[in-house]
Formats: sequence, C-alpha cells, structure tokens
Amino acid sequence: MEKSEFKDKLVSINRITKVVKGGRRFAFAALVVVGNQAGSIGMGHGKAKQVPDAIKKATENARKNLLQIPLKEGRTLHHDVRSKNGAGRVMLRSAPPGTGIIAGGAIRAVCEVLGIQDIVAKSLGSQNPHNVLRACIDALKSQLSPKSISKIRGKQISEIIKSRG
Repeated sequence: MEKSEFKDKLVSINRITKVVKGGRRFAFAALVVVGNQAGSIGMGHGKAKQVPDAIKKATENARKNLLQIPLKEGRTLHHDVRSKNGAGRVMLRSAPPGTGIIAGGAIRAVCEVLGIQDIVAKSLGSQNPHNVLRACIDALKSQLSPKSISKIRGKQISEIIKSRG
C-alpha cells in the first residue's frame, strides 16, 4: 500500500494527565480516519507521550482496519440510515448531486476520506467523537446496495431498482 493512495484525517486529540509524586505526566490519544476516497475506510486510535507519535500510531492502526463501503454512483449513500453506538447516535441521508457534505465533526471527516460528495448527516445525542465515529461507520456498514439486495432475494438488479416507488 502506497501512502499517496490513502488520505488520513485527524478527528480528535485528547490530553491525558497522570498525577505522580513529582508532578503531572502528560500523554496524548489520537483518533484518526483513513480512506482512499473510493469507498474504503478505516478508523484508528493511538496513544503516546508525544502528539506526532500518537497520530502515527493511530494512522497505522486505521490502515490495518480497512472496510469497504458501497456507494451510489461513487458520491452518496444508497438509502438513509440511522445507527447508535453508546450514547452517540447518527442519521445519514443520501442527497442529490450538488448538495455537498452537510455534516459536522467526526461525520464530516469520515465522508471526506470515504469519497462521499453529497450527504446530509446529523449527530444526535452524545458528541463524544469516539462514539459518533463508531456509530457513523456502523451506519455505513449496515447500508445495503441494490447488488447485495438482489443477491439476498435471488432476483435481478433491474427488478430491485424498478420496484422502487
């Protein structure tokens, strides 16, 4: 895998303080998403004493955990999805061409690295980036493409698409 093939985006950095006899010891935790802007995405978490090391660890972790997500016309979702992880709930809606990415925080980062160009998304409940990010990826995984639906039902793709009303 070449580095230029993937785009990574830092979602959040968290400073952790450990109080010891001599004072405070600081460590950092980084949350990163990696994608190839063509339907492949990975999420990673890394911890280290320095910020760059934490980001590097998180990026390597994200590249190990890549998932393939089906996209409609390579720019949006096939259908609207809702998902929950912990207290983080998300709602992702497909949008017509030219809408752009209407999303905030962690969901925007996911859409940018995944290659989604048109989407309307809302984060409901918790704003904790870990839970929102996991909920967003769960929602994307639960999405079904017409190809997968036709395989499950044993029908042709044309029968599935024309039956939409």
